[in-house]
Amino acid sequence: MEKKGWQRYHTIWAMLFLGWFVSYADRTLTGPVVTWMIENKVSLLQSAANPHALGGLLGSLFFAGYMLTQFPGGYFGDRFGYRTIVIVSIVWAGITTLISGLFSGLIIFIALRVLTGLGEGVFYSNDRSLIAQVTPPNKIGLGMGVVISGLSTGLTVGLLGTPYLIKSFQPILGNESWKVPFVVMGLITLITALLMYKYMRPLNFDNTTREPFGKAFLNLFKYSIVFFAVIMGIYFITDYLKMTPAMIGGVFTALAIAFIYYVYKTKTSEVGPILKDRNLNLMYVGYIAVLWHLWFYGFWSTAIVKDFGGGALTTAALIASFNALAGLIGFPVGGKISDMVAHKTNGRRNVLIGLTATLTFLIFIFAFYVMSGYKDPVVMSILLFLSGLFFFALQPVAQAMTSEMAPPEHRGSAFGMLNLVSEIGALLSPVISGAMRDYTGGWGSALLLDGALMAISCLIYMGIRAKQVSIINAGDTKASV
Repeated sequence: MEKKGWQRYHTIWAMLFLGWFVSYADRTLTGPVVTWMIENKVSLLQSAANPHALGGLLGSLFFAGYMLTQFPGGYFGDRFGYRTIVIVSIVWAGITTLISGLFSGLIIFIALRVLTGLGEGVFYSNDRSLIAQVTPPNKIGLGMGVVISGLSTGLTVGLLGTPYLIKSFQPILGNESWKVPFVVMGLITLITALLMYKYMRPLNFDNTTREPFGKAFLNLFKYSIVFFAVIMGIYFITDYLKMTPAMIGGVFTALAIAFIYYVYKTKTSEVGPILKDRNLNLMYVGYIAVLWHLWFYGFWSTAIVKDFGGGALTTAALIASFNALAGLIGFPVGGKISDMVAHKTNGRRNVLIGLTATLTFLIFIFAFYVMSGYKDPVVMSILLFLSGLFFFALQPVAQAMTSEMAPPEHRGSAFGMLNLVSEIGALLSPVISGAMRDYTGGWGSALLLDGALMAISCLIYMGIRAKQVSIINAGDTKASV
């Protein structure tokens, strides 16, 4: 019988919640910063013929790095420990985010955003695996929902806080005030890493305990330096060839697909169960639309609301934040509901399909509302909140299903593959959506594309045939964690 009151897994949930908060605030900064740069004609983007496409490319280059370390991060988490990789990721992100606010120039900004993505890319697979490892089987969905609500908090703070920080320091720094959010969040992220190191220590930890941080960092660094060189090399070549930002995004997508192919060809002997499983592969592909939607709204929601009559930047950010704020309710509620039906055959899957279908409907309702010329801020806020509620609720359901379908010893690799494949959506979403905005002069077509992709995702989930697995693979808690 489980003890009542605060347990160790609750402490780990709290620390991982902070990890999601800072990592998502770090990466969300770029969208509002780019929108402010375009509005204020900052030199970084002033000469661009298609500023929204170039701004979107900045976000996409972050995700180019982010997605390429997904599988290596999970793979090394299985080897060196999930907690170890989580802390390495947060320290890495804190340093690169802080440095992003200390320099000017497009190239160095791009390089630092790519490096930030490479470091943050290893967090997801290890966070999800650590939750599954330490949490009682009947609370895994709830745990994943509670923890990942830090994502929603980070999104909200990033969307709301960034414009206010820039505005507050503009009288002092002028057009250089865009740097302030990066410095502030970099420092907060490093403080969070110290808290995680202290409060997520193994149960048998003492002053003589040696943790493999050095080995984990060196192995990740070897992969990351290669990926960094490839990403920057491709950027310089495509820029020299005068390719459009959307075309550059396509090149990076081809790189990602090539890396996925490489993983399937070379790692099947080691992690075959998570590469050959039909259900897992459907989950990987279906989740592409989830990441597309997340970073379409996460990167451009302030600009979308502003263009459709949302007022000043700070007002538009406030309206857009209702979508992110909904995650504080959606994440834990979605996880809890899926736990309640986990004992039924296809229970979680049916919940996932229902949530995805409802989200698709709400996306189209919002699109038709704003495209028809309506711009009531209250109505926009309500529609964004409702769509966010269902969007964030579906994510812990999908993640709990992934945890259950993957063998415990390969759980990190499974989550790595889930995010590696699905990050194709995050990679393409900012730059393609921005290019569509520049080409059409509005966000309507991008909103409709977002809804269509989510509808396809719903159809893919219908092909998953999950069994009653909620108590088979989910409870391998290790005392050493």
